[in-house]
Amino acid sequence: MSQQDNFAGGFVAGAVVGGIIGGIIGALATAKIKGSGGDNGAEGDLLLDEAAEASMESARRGLEDKIAQLNFAIDDVRQQLGGVNGQSEEPDYDRPVNGEPSA
Repeated sequence: MSQQDNFAGGFVAGAVVGGIIGGIIGALATAKIKGSGGDNGAEGDLLLDEAAEASMESARRGLEDKIAQLNFAIDDVRQQLGGVNGQSEEPDYDRPVNGEPSA
């Protein structure tokens, strides 16, 4: 049982030492990320907000482009299927939808 006691004691000691070292490294990393100066932190947050906003705007534009491409593809397939089924090839956008009167 001597080996089991040594293993358990080593495991507990390693967990304690590892926890202490991890806590110190985590605190140092957090301090470095946030910045030690108060003035630089506010400017850094503003720059991050502007970068995030620019990134979101870019993503929104990309999604709008993809939606336009999908709508074009859907209209193209609708026209092809309409020709196959004997219907008109051009969509009737002036037709009321769901029984609503046209404007």
